This record gives sequence, C-alpha cells and structure tokens, in this order.
Amino acid sequence: MLKAPKTPIDVASRQLKVTVTSPYNLKAEDVIAQSKVDFQNALKNYDNVVAESVKEFQTKEKDYDSDVVKAKEKFAMESAEFKKLSILERLTMTDQGKNPKLVNPSKPVYYKPQPPIYREPNLNDYIIVDNNVLASQVAIDGFTREGSYVTVNLDIQKLNFQDNAGQTYANQPTKLNVKVNGVEKINTTFFQEFKFISSSPTNNINKPLEEKNHLNKVMAFINQYLNDNFGYQSVKGTVKIQSVKNKGKFDDLEKADIYVTTNLRKLNPQNPQISASAMTNMQKGIAIWKETLTKVVYKDKNADFNAKIAEFVYFNLIRLNIALGDKTEAEKYLNEFQENQIYMKLSYDDENELKRLETGIYK
Repeated sequence: MLKAPKTPIDVASRQLKVTVTSPYNLKAEDVIAQSKVDFQNALKNYDNVVAESVKEFQTKEKDYDSDVVKAKEKFAMESAEFKKLSILERLTMTDQGKNPKLVNPSKPVYYKPQPPIYREPNLNDYIIVDNNVLASQVAIDGFTREGSYVTVNLDIQKLNFQDNAGQTYANQPTKLNVKVNGVEKINTTFFQEFKFISSSPTNNINKPLEEKNHLNKVMAFINQYLNDNFGYQSVKGTVKIQSVKNKGKFDDLEKADIYVTTNLRKLNPQNPQISASAMTNMQKGIAIWKETLTKVVYKDKNADFNAKIAEFVYFNLIRLNIALGDKTEAEKYLNEFQENQIYMKLSYDDENELKRLETGIYK
C-alpha cells in the first residue's frame, strides 16, 4: 500500500533540494596517495629502524651476560642452603621438583627488521565520502530533485568517542532543518546522547570503521525520518482473514472472504486506479461482515449466527482496518468486540492476539 506521510504535499510540489555539511571530504585517490607517501617515508626511515634494532640487541646482549651471572649466583646460594638440609628433606624436595636448578636466561637472537612492503589500503576502513555524496543519499519517496519546494539542510558533526567502564560509546550531533515552501517545518538535532558502540575500549577498536558504520546509521535514520514525515512510501504487509466453509447458510461469509482477499492482492501503490477499484470492491465483503454482526444471537450458542461467528468477524474487521491504516475504524470494532466479549469464550491465543491488536491500535 501507499503509506500517507504526516505532512502531505501536493504531487505537483514534490520537489526536493538537499544540502549537507559535514567534516567528511575524503576520496579514494586521497587515501591511496597518502598510503604511498607513508610507504616512501617508511623506506627513507628503514636504515634508522635497522640501526635502532641493532642498538636494542646490543643492550639485550649486555643484559644477558649480567642475567647469566645472577642466575649462577642464585643457583650457588640455593645449593648451599639445600646441602644444609637433612637427607630426608632433600629427597622430599627433589621428589617435588623443588631442588635447586640452574636456569639460564634465553640468549637473545638478532632479527633484522624486514624492509617496508607497499600494500594497497583497505578502502573499507575509510569513510570515502563527501558532502555531495551524502546529499545524494538523502531521498524522499515520491519526490524529485527538479526543484526546491522542500529544502533539507543536514549538518553532521564528527563522531565523538567516549570510554565508559571498558566499553566504547559515541555521539554524533546531527542537525536537521526542513522548510516547505520557505516555511520551517522541522528544526531538531539527533544523536546527541552517547550510545553504546563496542564492548572494547576506544584504543582497541577500528575507529575509522566504527565511524563509517555510525555515519551509515545516521543516514539511514534521517532518510526514514524524512520519509515518515513527507514521503509517499510503498509498504508491504500481511493480514490474517478467517472464513467459514459451510455451504448454504454461510455462503455470504464465503463471498465476503473472496471479495476481501482477492482485492487485497490487487492493491498496488504504483497504480492508483487499480488500487481505488480494489478498495471499492473490498467494501462488498466488509458490508457482508457488518450485516452478519446484526444477525448474531450472542446468548444462543446453537444459533446459526452465534458468538463464535461474531468473534471471527470482529477479528477480521479489526485486523483488516489496522492493515489498511485506519485505526479509527479498527478501534470502533475493537470497542464493540470488547462489549460483547462476555458472550464469547476466547482461547488463550485469541486473548493474546486481541491484546496485540489493541496495542497496534493505540501505539
């Protein structure tokens, strides 16, 4: 179906202009160029890295010689104390593996640093986007970019990270301003509060990737918000329709099922004429349901049109009107249903569904 927006705009005026300001202005070629510069710098600094590694190795060698002397002194001291023990005590300690042992430190080995190797940067780790690209990602269903009847100004700040109890949180203040024919309709800011990002602290996460993911989340939210307010969205849904199959006295109810279900399938937001025709024909089935309710004898369970028939008809009317977006009509039948509920014996599942339908009406 075609979901109506909160702020309807005449079809001739559905023209959109979007302006985005943000700290993002990075292209793929910029990332690659910087990667090559970093590689050249690493090459130039390679000799210094090797020289520094030699110094560190020489320091480790000196420390090793000192550590060997300390290990021997420790072994000699422990051996002297061990000899003072009785034979039984020495045997016991030996059985337990606690007798003195000479433990020499590992001798350091020199590993020359490998020369730098150039690798293409992983562009997925970067936010390859600029303001024009972001503006092109903003769209309202049913609108074109051939005018400026509706103007959208979006200001996205840089993502701010925050550590909290070993976890990462972030906010990204995003201001949205929308004018319709020059009149301001929306002026608000989202994503100001810090929200959970990762169970790891900020120094253990891939910040560029996290920022990229969060920016995608911001853009998705803004698009949905704009479409809820102004867009003419095509939405799909399902609705459960119950019927009876007894021939003869319930033929009209079977006709109602056919009228409603076949015309529900004909609804097409891309073809308003077919949808209008389907809605008209659907009313034939709805009229049968309404008429059936007038025939119900609630206190006589043996009547042809008893409380059980009323139950499934009310369920159909409530479900159908919720699916069609007419909550006012759905509420009317919900109230009637609840007034007559004392005559019905709802199953556990039916009671739960009635609660869900009530929530769907009033949320």
